[in-house]
Amino acid sequence: MKKVSALLISGFSISLLLAGCQQNTTKSANAATTNEAQTNDIKSGDSKPLEEVRIGLQSSGALVYLRESKLLEKSLEKSGIKVNWVQFQSGPPMLEALNTNNIDFGTTGDTPPIFAQAAGSNLVYVAYEKPSPQSEAVIVPANSTLKSVAELKGKSVAVTKGSSANYTLLKALERDKLSFADIDVKYLQPSDARAAFESGKLDAWTVWEPYLSSAKIELKARVLTDATGLKPNNTSFYLASTDFAQKHPDVVKDIVKAIDEADKAITADPVTFSKMIQKVTNLKPDVALASVKSRNYGVNYITDDIIQAQQQEADTFYKNKLLPKQIQVKDIVWYPPK
Repeated sequence: MKKVSALLISGFSISLLLAGCQQNTTKSANAATTNEAQTNDIKSGDSKPLEEVRIGLQSSGALVYLRESKLLEKSLEKSGIKVNWVQFQSGPPMLEALNTNNIDFGTTGDTPPIFAQAAGSNLVYVAYEKPSPQSEAVIVPANSTLKSVAELKGKSVAVTKGSSANYTLLKALERDKLSFADIDVKYLQPSDARAAFESGKLDAWTVWEPYLSSAKIELKARVLTDATGLKPNNTSFYLASTDFAQKHPDVVKDIVKAIDEADKAITADPVTFSKMIQKVTNLKPDVALASVKSRNYGVNYITDDIIQAQQQEADTFYKNKLLPKQIQVKDIVWYPPK
C-alpha cells in the first residue's frame, strides 16, 4: 500500500507571536488597553469589513445550485459581500485550500475532514446534508466476472485517497472479512480512475456522484455494493476555516440559510437542477438526472449523533492504521451563535 500523502500524515504547526513586556510603570495600562481591544474584536468579529467570501465546491450538491442560481450573491449583496466560487475535483484538496486560507467555506464527504483534522488543519464542521447511501458504490466493468466484494482479494481497486469513498471501500471490505492489505489499492483522482477503469486497467472502482451515474449509464458498470448499511454518515459536510467562522458567524449562517433554500428547490424540481449539473459537467441529460436523484437533500447544523458517527469513522481509520493519530471530532465543531 502506498504511504499516506503529506496532507493525511503531516501536522500543521501553529506559530505564536509573543509580545514583549514594557516597563512596570506602563504594564498595567497596556494590559487594560489590550483587553479592551480584544473585547471589541470579539464583539465585532473582525475590524475590517468582509468584502468577499471564497467558496469551494465540487460537481454536485447544493453549492452548484447556489452558484448557478446566484441565490447566495443576492443574499449577501445587501452587506456588500461578493462570492468567489472555486471548483475542486474532490474533498481532500479543497480542505487543504481551507487550511491554507485560499478558500473560506466548502463541502466534502464524510472522510476528508477526518484526515484534515489529524493533519492539524485549520477548519471546523458547520453543517451536514441528509445521508445518501446510494450516491457511493464499489463498481466493476460490465464484462467483469466478479459478483461480490469478497472476490476483490488480490484485485486492483481504485479509490481517491482520503475521500468519502475511501471509507465506503474500507467498510465494504471489512464486512466481507477483507482489509486494504488484501487488495491492490490504486489511489487515483476520479478523472484518472475513470480513464483507467474504462481502459480495463482496473478490476474495480469505488466512487461517488456524479462519476458513479456516469460509469453506470455510459459504461454499463455494475454495482457490487453501495454504501447502504455500511456507514451511518454517508453525507456531505459543510466546513469553514476556523478563522472565518469565528470572525464572520453571521455570514456562515447566511450561507447555511441559502443552502437550505437550495435544497428545498432541488427537492421540489430535480429536473431543473439536473440541467444545471449538465451545464457545468457536460454530462448527458440522463446521467445528470440520475446523479441528482441519487442524493437526499436537507441541511442541518451538526448534532451529537453526527459527531458520534464521525468519531466512529475516525476510530476505524486509526484502528486500520490509515490515520496517523487519534482525534476527537467534537473538538472542531462550530455552533451558530444564538
